[in-house]
Amino acid sequence: MDSSHELNFVKSPVIAKKALLETSVDLEALNCYSESIGGEPHRRPPPGNGLTAREMDSLTAISDTFLPSIDLPGARNESIRAFYLASASMIGTPQIVGGYVSRRLRHALLGLLRLSLWLLSTWYGTFIFCGTRCVSCRFPFFHKFSDIDPTRREEILSSWSSSPIYLYRKLFRAMKFLIPFFYFTQVNDKYENPTWRALEYCGPDPAFADQVKASVDQCSEDDRFGPLHRALVHMGSPGAALSRAGLSLATRPFPGGRRKKPLRTILCDAVVVGSGSGGGVVAGFLARAGYKVVVLEKGGYHARSNLSLCEGPTLDLMYEGGGLLSTTDTGVVVLSGATVGGGSAINWAAALRTPDHVAAEWRRDHGLQLFGSDAYAEALDAVCERMGVQSDVHEMKESLNNAALRRGCLELGYPVSNISRNAPPDHHCGWCCFGCKDGRKKATSETWLVDMAESRNGVILPGCRAVRVLHRDRGRRRRKVATGVLFETESGETCIVESKVTVVACGALNTPVLLKRSGLRNPNIGKHLHLHPVVMVWGHFPESGSRRPDYKEEEKRSYEGDIMTAMSTVAANWGTTGYGVVIQTPALHPGMFSVVTPWTSGADFKDRMTRFARTAHVFALVRDRGSGTVDGEGNISYRMEKGDEESLKNGVEKMLRIMAAAGAEEVGTQHCKGERFEVKRASAREWDSFVKEASRRGVGSLTTPVCSAHQMGSCRMGVEASTSAVDEGGETWEVEGLFVADTSVFPTALGVNPMVTVQAIAYCTARSIVQVLRRKMMQENRNQSHGTFSGST
Repeated sequence: MDSSHELNFVKSPVIAKKALLETSVDLEALNCYSESIGGEPHRRPPPGNGLTAREMDSLTAISDTFLPSIDLPGARNESIRAFYLASASMIGTPQIVGGYVSRRLRHALLGLLRLSLWLLSTWYGTFIFCGTRCVSCRFPFFHKFSDIDPTRREEILSSWSSSPIYLYRKLFRAMKFLIPFFYFTQVNDKYENPTWRALEYCGPDPAFADQVKASVDQCSEDDRFGPLHRALVHMGSPGAALSRAGLSLATRPFPGGRRKKPLRTILCDAVVVGSGSGGGVVAGFLARAGYKVVVLEKGGYHARSNLSLCEGPTLDLMYEGGGLLSTTDTGVVVLSGATVGGGSAINWAAALRTPDHVAAEWRRDHGLQLFGSDAYAEALDAVCERMGVQSDVHEMKESLNNAALRRGCLELGYPVSNISRNAPPDHHCGWCCFGCKDGRKKATSETWLVDMAESRNGVILPGCRAVRVLHRDRGRRRRKVATGVLFETESGETCIVESKVTVVACGALNTPVLLKRSGLRNPNIGKHLHLHPVVMVWGHFPESGSRRPDYKEEEKRSYEGDIMTAMSTVAANWGTTGYGVVIQTPALHPGMFSVVTPWTSGADFKDRMTRFARTAHVFALVRDRGSGTVDGEGNISYRMEKGDEESLKNGVEKMLRIMAAAGAEEVGTQHCKGERFEVKRASAREWDSFVKEASRRGVGSLTTPVCSAHQMGSCRMGVEASTSAVDEGGETWEVEGLFVADTSVFPTALGVNPMVTVQAIAYCTARSIVQVLRRKMMQENRNQSHGTFSGST
């Protein structure tokens, strides 16, 4: 940052508040900040803090080390100075983090994290973690972490980020994830965060607020309550919605006979667990074919007018694990949808067809002739037509990220193309990762599930968690038969959906967990997980001093405009191995921006954050050969192959050159060392040296943030039970009538955004299910004509 600024740690809260008063900051709002969150229908209140006083002592000290109070008299405006003055503890961030760590998060490392916090509250534990940095010449000589001088605390945290001791790197990564994330996403009852003004961030989309106000008196029921509202069933009073869909309630004994009280049971033709790009397509297809369908979705339904478009509340409600999911070693941050519409409701609208080389590999190496068939080609056409996929782009409306990627590629002669999207060309929304405000991004909640609702043949049960798939034996030598799903409602009631066919489509992270919990033993279930690991590069484009006369991105903000419109395959290797990287652009609002931004000191980190609005990011997504496992809910293990890491390094090299060619004045990677290279002031030799060094560094070992928005392959499709979990029709090898229809069936990583591919596979699976249902109904009719009945139990 500018060396002319005078930086001073503000150690006393009283001094900090006095300085804040001079900047006209609302101190009352700061003081009550953490207590005013929650209470609205579209967000949950934060959990109560269950950490001990000792744990909170360490957590508060660590929080104020990552985000200290710094007096910056030379700041360019008062909002910047107020941002520097506000420490994490002054706006209640440690209390919020403590609540999530103790009450809501589920992760294998939480016990170790809490033990570390407790040890840091003692002098001997601090000595173990910090060495001689906790020793001073003043009594008592050895100090606990909170009593160490702030400058030394910064040195300690910085040393943890690249420590040869793996435990220290994991501890740093976990705290660096949680503390800045909540600092920049926590909001008061007006959906405001006191840091946003300094970041030049407007918070929720201002156009959406105006849209809601203008339409409150004249909007239709679909606009107000969502196009699916008539198909929603709440088990407190399910009668009317079930009757409209021609479904009925019965009572059945608890499976296994362990309880005497019978359970409420919905009778249908097909039950679908999950409502995303797989489950939504199957539900819509079957309902349009005349079959009675029940969709179970553990997430909630968020109508257009009921969205907050606010990062923190949305991640908490609509993402798996509240947006705080990661692999067991914290090596990969994992983003996955958990709402009606699944990932399609919160994704970035990229709608790319299955690459030819991938389809050819699946035919050649896995024996899956489906991917060269007319049926699959028809499925691709059908799903793209239903989603309105198109590739036109209004370049003047592109986001800063996409404009930088396109310009840099054109300058260097790299290939760059428009990304096909399931949204119209004039849909320029940077908040679609929090739900689509007008429904023009065609998620399954705006397409296939609407088809189901309009057919009056199906219902959706939001807030209902599948416990296990039910099945019955048919003798030793015959496969079991699926008979439905046991599920729990939000109120804790246990119910049953009894069906002729069961479809599990709850994503590559949850489908294997449900299948294992249901007694399936195929060794491929939960294995072969691919994540499409992603690493990023950034470039800073200051507003003043346009780099060239034709530069048109002067007023753009990194978070505004289309999330994805441009893509480069310069390092994709599509013509050779097929295993390389594609270069695309992310959606980064302040919370996620802070998660991936390097931290070397509190002042440096705050300086980087003040440049948020004019810092563009691009990412390299690798088609990974490396794989992982899903061993339980939220228990994800993953190991990156060396070849994948080399591909990502190659992507880093290309991305740095793209950002420089696009006109960035400063560029850098997300590596923990946090280098910031000023392009315009360097010689060509210095620039080449920097690029080579930055792209040579490893991206594993917790030194560089790695992210994943695509998970696939954990119940892969194949032609033999020994190498796969489901057959070419999507049916499990172990249980008849039990199908899987989500990204978990991918034989390998796809290499591009998976929405179109999973919808096409689900479309084909739905066709297979129709054939099964027809056979079952014919058999039932024959049984009835002979005076017998074969029902499920």
